[in-house]
Parts: sequence; structure tokens; C-alpha cells
Amino acid sequence: MTSKLEQLKQFTTVVCDTGDLEAISRLRPVDATTNPSLLLKAAAIPEYAELLRNAVNLSKGNVGLACDHFAVAVGAGILKVIPGRISTEVDARLSFDEDALWAKANQLIALYDQAGIGRDRVLIKLASTWEGIRTAERLEKAGIQTNLTLLFSFAQAVACADAGVFLISPFVGRIYDWYRKNTGLDYTGAEDPGVQSVTRIYNYYKANQINTVVMGASFRTLSQIEQLAGCDRLTISPDLLQKLAEDTGPLARKLVPGAEGEARQQLTEAQFRWASNEDAMATEKLAEGIRQFARDQEKLEAVLAAL
Repeated sequence: MTSKLEQLKQFTTVVCDTGDLEAISRLRPVDATTNPSLLLKAAAIPEYAELLRNAVNLSKGNVGLACDHFAVAVGAGILKVIPGRISTEVDARLSFDEDALWAKANQLIALYDQAGIGRDRVLIKLASTWEGIRTAERLEKAGIQTNLTLLFSFAQAVACADAGVFLISPFVGRIYDWYRKNTGLDYTGAEDPGVQSVTRIYNYYKANQINTVVMGASFRTLSQIEQLAGCDRLTISPDLLQKLAEDTGPLARKLVPGAEGEARQQLTEAQFRWASNEDAMATEKLAEGIRQFARDQEKLEAVLAAL
């Protein structure tokens, strides 16, 4: 019997959520995603010590630039062992500044270009703030494709579709965490609020012929992954990918185009901000996610500054 991982690959593009080159080589995903927290973990891997030193040497004392050089160096290494694309995230501290997001995204693309890597193999990750979504719209029009992350609400997904972004990363596990903490209930299978969120977004996109790729992210359990089998892409940690590889039980496709979805919507900035404000979970998790990525970015800067 084939593993659940191999079965999943039949109808979903499998993406590895890590900066660990060894794990990626072993698990053979199509794409890979990184973020400041994963890059901080990667910085502790002995094999990356030389990349850290090179990043510092190239940046001539600019620690922010050193972080960008390190992110691109990690991404370039990963691209040698995957056939698809790497997602590299813009500094989360810029999440509310369109001009700064635009400049940083273009800088990352320029560094990839210097490394001989075309933009067709890179996705620029931005937090799904209003400013992040508007910046993504500009980047897409300029031929730079984007991955909108820290997406917790239907309003964020609607706005991303309006902006014509290439890919969204609706979170599952962090939504589950919030509801579990706030209700005291445990959720399994199709009752999981994170699973329900991604399913709603997937059905809305397919029902309205929206081309944006839906890539479920932030998983806590195998059940969450199994409930979203059939989603365009799923980005999964090495630990959970390994468990899928070791499980030879049957895996049924859950998400298929053609299911009923809501009618196409469009949101003004005011409507987007109101919908976000009304969603306590999404408001809290977006803010928390940006703070967490910002703190880990600062820790990575401290590592580089100490070299």
C-alpha cells in the first residue's frame, strides 16, 4: 500500500514548511516555504554557519541587508533540491507600510537575480494586512508573484482574490489553537474551525473561477491535513510529512472543484477593516503572528550582528 504522503501527492501539490535542507532532500516536496521563525531555526544548523558569515560579509554592516542575504542564500540552496518554488518572506515589521514592503520585495528579487535565480522560481511572502494585499497587487502587475500569509479570515481571502495575488496561505492550526483556547473544546475532522475556514475559501475561489492558488498552512495534526486533501497546495512541517510518509492507510480526497461556494464579493478598505475588526480570532492571530515574526527577525539580526 502506498503511503498517505504519496496518495496526497496525487491531487495536492505538497510543500515543505522548513529551512532545513536535509529534511527537504529526504521528503522531496515540490515547493518550500520559509519565514523569519524558520530562518532563525536554520541559523542554528551547523551547515549554515558559512552562509551566515557570507551574509554578514556581503552586507557591510547593514544587519537588515544581512538578513536578506541569508534568506536568499537559504532559498537558493533549497531551490537546488526542489523542482518548484521557494517562498521568502518580507520583514514583518513593514507589514503596514506599502512603500517599504514594495522596496523590500524588490530588494529580495534583486538578490535572487544576482544569485542567478529567476523570479519564476520565487514567491514573495507578505502578511495579509490591507497594506500587504495592496503591495501584492502592485508586485503582481510588475511580474513579481506573491504568497499572502498570516491569513485567518474570509475577508482577507476575498481581498486577496480582488488583488489578483498568485497564492494565499490560509492558516489552519493557529485558528484551531484560538478556538480550543477560547471554548475549551477539542475539534476533530470536519468540525475543526481551521479546516472549515480553508474549505470555505477553497469553495469560494473555485465557484467564482478565481485563479489564486489556495495553500493550506499551519497544521497541528494529520487529521487537519487529511480533511484538506485535494486543496491546491498544502505546506506541511517535516515532522508531519514524515508521519504521512509512514502511514499506509487510505486517504480520500475531500476538496474538489464544483462544490457550492458563495457569490463573488468585493471589499472596500473600510469594509475590509470592519470585517477584520468583527472577527476577534483573525484580529488577534494576525497581530500575534506579525509580532512573533518581528521578534524572530530581531533575534536573527542579533545572531548576524554578533558574527
